[in-house]
Amino acid sequence: MSAAWPPGYALLELDEIDSTNEEARRRAVAGEQRPLWIAASRQSAGRGRRGREWQSSPGNLFATLLLRPEKPAGECAQLSFIAALAVSDMLAQFAPHASLALEWPNDVLVSGRKIAGILLESESGADGMAAWLAVGVGVNLAIFPEDTEFPAISLAALGAALPAPKDALLHLAAAFAKWYEVWRAAGFAPVREGWLARASGLGSRIRVRLANEEIIGVFQGIDESGALLLGLPGGLTRAIAAGEVLFG
Repeated sequence: MSAAWPPGYALLELDEIDSTNEEARRRAVAGEQRPLWIAASRQSAGRGRRGREWQSSPGNLFATLLLRPEKPAGECAQLSFIAALAVSDMLAQFAPHASLALEWPNDVLVSGRKIAGILLESESGADGMAAWLAVGVGVNLAIFPEDTEFPAISLAALGAALPAPKDALLHLAAAFAKWYEVWRAAGFAPVREGWLARASGLGSRIRVRLANEEIIGVFQGIDESGALLLGLPGGLTRAIAAGEVLFG
């Protein structure tokens, strides 16, 4: 399970921080130009999507990658798929027999239970280009929360070899750099193909929770931009750019 830290990526390791995503924002505003991984042993104000609290239990991985992709902000949203693939690759190193799957838009599952979440935050210029992008990653290595809306699990609960967060980050950073270079060189198509090969629930009936409604349909995949394709009655298909998938 050897891995090397990717060249060109800096690393900042902290004992405690409010949020690694917040620190990435502060560093971006201060002018940091390098790709920078920020990792913390503890977060006092970790957060997930839709403003939810992310429980920051000791022994888990909390890290954010600060990037300046020099791409349109909408296109940069595709990096959530890259992050999911990288987390999946990392977990497969330590739990090769686990039933890993990816759930749109950016969760990583083991046997249908959430083991990792990804949060992208960015700031765009007047030209629509992303001035900076923070790719936040939380992985349940040692502990998982039990009182959550969606069932969770940890690497330790699988009986797998438990890596130190620093070792997990090493594999994560290497895997992300690999997929990131694929995306920069060849666009979203190979990332989309890799993600669909690991997608959870393709062809299944799902509910998609939007800001003001819930829609029921069949999960048909994702399109060339990363939007979810939902099959509706009458043979219609609706592309959904942002939402929350609920199975069952």
